[in-house]
Amino acid sequence: MPPEPPPARRRAYPALSPGARTLAARCESRVNELARRMTRDTFEQLPGYPELPADVKDVEIAATVRNGLRLFLRRVRGTQGHSGDYRLFRERAAQRAEEGMPLHTLLRSHSMAVYVLWQALRDEATSEEEGALIELVDFLLRGHEAIIGVVAETYLDEQAALSAERREHHRSLVRGLLDGSLPPLRAFEELGLEGRSLVLHLQLPPEGGPSASAVAVRRTTRRVQTALDRAFGGEAVCLLGAGGGEAVVPRWTDGTAGRRACEELADRLGKVCGEGVRMAAVTAGTPSEIPAAARTAGDVVQVARACGRPAGWHRMEDVLLEFHLSRRNESSDRIAALLDPIGDRPELVETLRVHLEHRQDRRGSARHLGLHPNTVDNRLARITELTGLDLATPRGSALALAALLLRGDAVTR
Repeated sequence: MPPEPPPARRRAYPALSPGARTLAARCESRVNELARRMTRDTFEQLPGYPELPADVKDVEIAATVRNGLRLFLRRVRGTQGHSGDYRLFRERAAQRAEEGMPLHTLLRSHSMAVYVLWQALRDEATSEEEGALIELVDFLLRGHEAIIGVVAETYLDEQAALSAERREHHRSLVRGLLDGSLPPLRAFEELGLEGRSLVLHLQLPPEGGPSASAVAVRRTTRRVQTALDRAFGGEAVCLLGAGGGEAVVPRWTDGTAGRRACEELADRLGKVCGEGVRMAAVTAGTPSEIPAAARTAGDVVQVARACGRPAGWHRMEDVLLEFHLSRRNESSDRIAALLDPIGDRPELVETLRVHLEHRQDRRGSARHLGLHPNTVDNRLARITELTGLDLATPRGSALALAALLLRGDAVTR
């Protein structure tokens, strides 16, 4: 709970006339009566209030009302605020946020309390005290504005903290699910993973590059989370970092709407995170299949990038052959070994990777590497000489790509 601001920083109110203070003093004996009327009658009109537990209404809310009434009367007497005047309002606002009471209901209860107090002052005033009543109403409304501000600020701060805590808890659950440390049954119970789920792998260009600040990282992850919430109705549970991560959408139904959601998500991410966003989605039939689906989605993104596919949403159908070439089987070790002759030449491996990623465009590869195109040509010729792979032929290019994928050299993030 944030500390109360010091009294010196509080708003100064004009002194009230003796007549106004006398009128307010006649309401002091009615504090308990007014509190009961508000909590047992007035607030019953608010949506959700009648369902609250009796002890919340008769103890917590009643105490808050009495505190507000006495604060008003004390300030009428002295007009000087004290440290701690708003402490109970802050505590109760945080409690209501934690319990899930809507903010509009909470603020309306404070406004209704002000109206009941105004009625009490009006009933007490005589015809000769009209000026004093106007003074008190002006004083009451100015004080109400400050209290409403404190209540709304505290509620929203608490709600944001609770949301961040829930998201962090969900991230830890997703992390455990993906690495196998969380039993699928618990994932089903805590994450609501019912039936089929859509598992997404996202690869993002980190804002500010590898040396991005913590603020930039948080901004990127917040933008991605917002895009996911809009695309899937706030149901995606995520494990995100600056460079991307995984997201799981529960209760997934394949079809046109699902494909459209993925396409729109990729488009939105491209707009808010910049060019170079890549994503793939794989359906998992049960929670226990989610780790394998996440690995497959990640592999699809890696293969699509390695073979020069443009950034965006990648489907398995788009890279079927290349994906097959990257799978391990009896020939995998022999294919990977084709690049052993340049294994100790990182500049040649990087040139090969970039050249394939740029679909063998020598000028595009040269720009990416910061080299002259002739230098790229010389390196490619040296690769062919050392490995025997003719990169100018479909077979040579396919074998080189498969070797990079099998060795794990296909993508440098």
